Amino acid sequence: MMNMILLGPPGAGKGTQAKRLEEKFGLKQLSTGDMLRAEMAAGTDLGKKVKAIVDSGALVTDDIMIQMISARIDQPDCRNGVIFDGFPRTVAQAEALDAMLAEKGRPLSAVIELKVDEEVLVSRLNTRIAETKARGEPVRADDNEETLRKRLHVFREQTAPIIPYYAGRGMLQSVDGMAGIDDVARAIESILERARAA
Repeated sequence: MMNMILLGPPGAGKGTQAKRLEEKFGLKQLSTGDMLRAEMAAGTDLGKKVKAIVDSGALVTDDIMIQMISARIDQPDCRNGVIFDGFPRTVAQAEALDAMLAEKGRPLSAVIELKVDEEVLVSRLNTRIAETKARGEPVRADDNEETLRKRLHVFREQTAPIIPYYAGRGMLQSVDGMAGIDDVARAIESILERARAA
């Protein structure tokens, strides 16, 4: 079993890589946003609690997120392991996640950061927008430079602090996220193969 965290700013390719890892290693990508929506749709006690918080415009507490993740990773489709995407975002969440996984005897196997050049991400986005417009297709409302720069800023401010947290625990591995998709996939796979063998 392998549990891993995929880190990197918006546009770094985490989603693309997670899909490949799901196929190759039988892991399950866990997106906390999807999990929150599923809980609310299922109308569970936790889902009702989450809905009340979301409806009030507040943020879901770390305790509730950890409860939800704890229940989710006990599901049969997570038995080979999971890829955390978008969680943890803060050091407090990282500590809570580590404690919950340790309690279950399912510690993290790897924390992989996709290192990217933010200016290149912005220029890739602008190219994608230009190509979309050239094809006469509509551009998504949130697909613009200003939104991307805001999301990159939020990542630097809020999520980047967990990078030194995992580095300090000797768990952080970095991959060049600017390389081709296949090269990035190979680099991630070799880290996971080493973790599995350890």
